[in-house]
Amino acid sequence: MSKDMSYSGVMSRRPEIMKKAAGVDFSLFESGSIAFDYERMMREAGFSIEEIQKIQLEHGVGNTPILELRNLTELARKCAPEGKGARIFIKDEAANASGSFKARRASTAVYQAKKLGYKGVVTATSGNYGAAVASQAAMYGLKCIVVQECYDSHGKGQPEIIEKARKCEALGAEVIQLSVGPELFYLFLTILEQTGYFNASLYTPFAIAGIETLGYEIAMQFREKYGKDPEVVLATNAGGGNLTGTARGLKKAGAESKIVAASVDLSGLHMAADTQFNKKSFTTGHTGFGMPFTTWPDRSDVPRSAGRPLRYMDRYLTIRQGEVFYMTEALASLEGLEKGPAGNTALTAAFSLAQEMNQDEMIVVQETEYTGAGKHIQPQLSFARENGIEVKFGDPKEEVPGKNIILPSHPSMIKAQDADLDHMRKSLIKNAITTYNVTPNDADIEFLAEETKTDVEYVKNVLKSL
Repeated sequence: MSKDMSYSGVMSRRPEIMKKAAGVDFSLFESGSIAFDYERMMREAGFSIEEIQKIQLEHGVGNTPILELRNLTELARKCAPEGKGARIFIKDEAANASGSFKARRASTAVYQAKKLGYKGVVTATSGNYGAAVASQAAMYGLKCIVVQECYDSHGKGQPEIIEKARKCEALGAEVIQLSVGPELFYLFLTILEQTGYFNASLYTPFAIAGIETLGYEIAMQFREKYGKDPEVVLATNAGGGNLTGTARGLKKAGAESKIVAASVDLSGLHMAADTQFNKKSFTTGHTGFGMPFTTWPDRSDVPRSAGRPLRYMDRYLTIRQGEVFYMTEALASLEGLEKGPAGNTALTAAFSLAQEMNQDEMIVVQETEYTGAGKHIQPQLSFARENGIEVKFGDPKEEVPGKNIILPSHPSMIKAQDADLDHMRKSLIKNAITTYNVTPNDADIEFLAEETKTDVEYVKNVLKSL
């Protein structure tokens, strides 16, 4: 008897498709309520830091350099109060085989697929992860399919996404491009079921474990070169895996650096709305992903996401599109480094944050990415103009996502804004109660305290208010 391949039919088989394709039985970690055993899930990924380092170094990943941005630090100090202006560094993840930190996630995911005997891997992403999976799959001799949400209903695709599709194809992947909408996940599940390939999801414990080496390297490199840990590690935040893996690696190294998230403020734009899909100039690292995934990580393509950023972040900063474009140009013209938009999101926040910190303190942007034809400022701004977005110099505070992009008239105008972490913690607790529709037991309350980086008393008070 043939399977029901309708949308409802495929979606009804989601749990069994995911279980077969992920190589993980997530039910082993479930409690039947809100809580699940996160640390056990991560342990049973089966990788130590040393094992991951070995896997990565044999496949062109990891051991990337730390670069100090002396000229941008000096510029920050000119804008800062006297005695302020922390030293700014970047971890140059563009040195990885596929040109971004996503190679770390892909290295462990594809290794696991090969180890378990899968013939190929599938990933649903419009970003650098597709190229990373394609690169690692080529090294392991596996097939690779990348499903990409690319166009609006008029067939118009964003330059950065088209750029990434070219890179995926160049690395040997089959790229399936779709318009924005619910068909992405339906087709993804269909391909997994029909091919029997491995789900190289961004959010499995394998993928997050692969990023732990990034945080671990930062701690070890700073200690070796500067004799201490950086005061702040700043991570661009979208789905939360980047920040989670880095924070876990720092923790395993015994570092006490503050973990700060950064996202481009795209408030007011709906990421899945056809009419607004091309009104944004950033495909990742923005609040359209960062906020929802922070307040409910399990909206990802696995039953329980291993990326859980609110457990680790000490602060969440937002910056504007025009500020990131400005900082991208400043990095190139002052430091001689061309980097893509994702890492430059965190760099822009770092430029602002450094002005609050003392000059003897250090702040490191924990990743950079490659740049290319579709990622440069010019095609992005040209595409914005084609879609009715006004581009001008002025005060970035007046920027309205979907209406204009305002490049700062002076670097002193670059000011990161604090997101309300307390509000986000309360949202996560509310989402948990709504999703599972249970009266939380003691284990649930302890779990929610860990999820929100608070304590049992805090969670109980929030539950009373709900």
